[in-house]
Amino acid sequence: MNERQYWVGFSLTKGVGPVRLRRLQEHFGSLREAWTAEPEALRRAGLDRRALHSLLETRRRVDLEAELARLDKLGIAVLTWEDEDYPPLLKQLRQIDQAPPVLYLRGSLSERDEWALAVVGTRSVSPYGRQVTYRLARDLAASGLTIVSGLARGADSEAHRAALDAGGRTIAVLACGLDIIYPPEHRQLAARIVQQGALMSTFPLGTKPQATNFPPRNQVISGLARGVLVTEAGIKSGALVTAGHALEQGREVFAVPGNITARGSEGTNRLIQDGAHPVLSARDVLEVLNLEQ
Repeated sequence: MNERQYWVGFSLTKGVGPVRLRRLQEHFGSLREAWTAEPEALRRAGLDRRALHSLLETRRRVDLEAELARLDKLGIAVLTWEDEDYPPLLKQLRQIDQAPPVLYLRGSLSERDEWALAVVGTRSVSPYGRQVTYRLARDLAASGLTIVSGLARGADSEAHRAALDAGGRTIAVLACGLDIIYPPEHRQLAARIVQQGALMSTFPLGTKPQATNFPPRNQVISGLARGVLVTEAGIKSGALVTAGHALEQGREVFAVPGNITARGSEGTNRLIQDGAHPVLSARDVLEVLNLEQ
């Protein structure tokens, strides 16, 4: 077996996240040694009872060679912390334990993706929100920025379509395994994204889009980008969670102002009130990122 199989094995193990995986790697010297270690050695390495049980159960039921074969058959690549083509902006977040140890990828990454902007917003997008999301994402993609979003209904899908229509690159980060496209009506859009960018997930094959998967998905969206642009969002929108992650990660936060009487703009207006860069055109983003031509 090669080392990559063990990264996949640990990604299938609940309760072993970036912090524990880093400790195991440091303790044993390699993930292969950690994967094959005896239970007592794993306890000494810091695994609690629940994580140890989860790892032993995963080792018992998973055929790692078969899992890699499944990934290969589906055209899904596996990137780890140790790979040169692991996204540099995301790798920087290892310092705060927010870099996923394993990324599953369909499509391709490019050096151009180091200049990426996350464009996110509400699923219940208004005609105004749809219009400004498309226009801004189109113009930003045409200016050379890779557009990162979450393939969700509403603003996210509009951002992906705009980037594709502009002939630009876009990355969709999913809250499920890459063998599942969610929502299902975006299968055709996902196929286009694979041709002009990538589908990405931190979740192994077969993982369904459960509610608990979306916050870590949002963390990856912001982590891949130089900044996050929220185009339309209510006060409880998940897009604001993504903006919060951006602040933790030292990214820029942008927001499109909206009608002060519209509930769908309460979140974006509040972001601006709290210090986010207001955006009326793509130029406003490019100036902050020092990319204005």
